[in-house]
Amino acid sequence: MKNIIYALALLFTLNIAAQEGPDHKGKKGKRGMQKEMLQDMTPQQIATLQTKKLTLALDLSDKQQRQTMALQTEVATERKAKMEAHKAKKEKGEKPTKAERYQMMNERLDAKIAYKKKMKEILTDEQYTKWEKMQAKKGKGKKKSRGKRKNKER
Repeated sequence: MKNIIYALALLFTLNIAAQEGPDHKGKKGKRGMQKEMLQDMTPQQIATLQTKKLTLALDLSDKQQRQTMALQTEVATERKAKMEAHKAKKEKGEKPTKAERYQMMNERLDAKIAYKKKMKEILTDEQYTKWEKMQAKKGKGKKKSRGKRKNKER
């Protein structure tokens, strides 16, 4: 009888420990809040913030700041327009076809390649190496959060 009670108590405590914490119930994570805040900003505001972050991280010169600001504004404007178009399609209930998804992914990768080339022109070799490490670290964080989301859905 004692063994059954111990087993039930053990199972009960393990079940409680496996539950999600109170910070995950109905609340958005850090990335969700950032995404929501960025949606309310203009492309110019987003570009300004990103340029300042890069200036702090890479110690950019005035010329580099101006060039980065122009590039960030261009990218933020394009991203905002694509987000609006995607949102409009989603509200209509339209889903992209396989060919459209392929085209979107291809365009996104082309844009990343062009962005990387422009950053290489703007930054010094040392700054560019540091920037690449920052980008790689940023990408790893996205992969981890994506993995957590997939596990929750199961």
